[in-house]
Amino acid sequence: MTSPRVLIVDDEPGIRQALSGALRDEGFQVTAVQTGEACLEAIAVAQYEVVLLDVWLPGIDGLETLTRIQRISLADRPVVVMISGHGTIETAVRATKLGAFDFLEKPLSIDRVLLVIRNASDNRRLRLANERLRESVASSANIVGDSVPMKALRQQLSLMAGTNGRVLIYGESGTGKELVAQALHSMSPRSGQLFVEVNCAAIPEDMIESELFGHMKGSFTAAHERKVGKFQKADGGTLFLDEVGDMSLRTQAKVLRSLEEQKIEPLGAQESIRVDVRVVAATNKNLEDEIARGNFREDLFYRLNVIPFHVPPLRERREDIPALANHFLAEFSEGPSKRSREFVPAAMQLLQDYHWPGNVRELRNLVERVVILHPGARIEARHIPLQLARKPGTDKAAPVYGSLQEVREAAEREYILKKMEEANGNVTRAAELLGLERSNLYRKMKALGIGPRE
Repeated sequence: MTSPRVLIVDDEPGIRQALSGALRDEGFQVTAVQTGEACLEAIAVAQYEVVLLDVWLPGIDGLETLTRIQRISLADRPVVVMISGHGTIETAVRATKLGAFDFLEKPLSIDRVLLVIRNASDNRRLRLANERLRESVASSANIVGDSVPMKALRQQLSLMAGTNGRVLIYGESGTGKELVAQALHSMSPRSGQLFVEVNCAAIPEDMIESELFGHMKGSFTAAHERKVGKFQKADGGTLFLDEVGDMSLRTQAKVLRSLEEQKIEPLGAQESIRVDVRVVAATNKNLEDEIARGNFREDLFYRLNVIPFHVPPLRERREDIPALANHFLAEFSEGPSKRSREFVPAAMQLLQDYHWPGNVRELRNLVERVVILHPGARIEARHIPLQLARKPGTDKAAPVYGSLQEVREAAEREYILKKMEEANGNVTRAAELLGLERSNLYRKMKALGIGPRE
């Protein structure tokens, strides 16, 4: 990720020079101007993530400049941090109401400035992502499929989205649990705030508490600066805990306490921080079985499982496959060379005959591959990378592989499944048997469409 582009607006040459030098030393791309008018001109011709804006300026002052910046469209609008040598509480409150992200007093601490710039840039990125999310899932109609299970799911979404009740989404890997969580958020009163996702299975055990709750500078060896946790970032919005069944018991205890008290305590902090967060969790495990095995806290389960949602596997709604395949085909056919494409009936039948162990994610990946490899308007059965045929005596389709890459992926999948079986479904143990980091194994399983309990 490239460093944020920063615009410094201050009428003091010494401030502009000192800040510009310090930020460039940290790798930021920096431009400095001395008036509000010059600031607006700079924003009109270039994209900036963060503006450091002095309150007292010749010509139009900082607050008027801030007001005009806030009229710019969200996609082009930078995050504004006000700075002043004569700051008052009244000025700071007014700047915040006008849309300023933060207010810094002179003399400026470079460490504090760097921290605020990074937080401001992160906030802008999340807000842009959230805006794109609202556009893409403006309604539950974006959950593709008219099968009975999907109609029931959309009805449940419309009934429950307006509440603040915690939701636990069940479903195999690749079924679209994250899309359901996004739809819940976009249809809720919290849609104007952030939707923040945490993949509990992909974060190493020694980092997940810091990721969720944040940490203070110096709280442990690698804590070189303060970090804002996901709970705090999602304040006022929705926090999505994906694969919550892979969370350690220690982390589960802290999450439970946060849900009960609506407070978090960053690592190394002396005081708790109050947060208002709707938690939506998802899992591909049977959490009641995990409770029986001692792997999941029963009290946390009851806290999360207020409103259960079940997302069916693709093999149980085969009638939705044509709509999904065509939806992905249209998605991947967009761009400068956009053209109309279609699956011929034989190709579509091939897709409907397949068992789809990786569910909707596997179908999406396959359609993307087809679009890349075969740019023609008609997609025939011979263009499907996996030539699919039924196993005698079963209703499952067995893939007959047509390339070395497909053979390699199939072998990897079979070997990982074997090791998962030896490890009794324990991903950490399977990673040890395979000589991989747990997070690396999880990513590979996700790419191959393997659920931890498959």
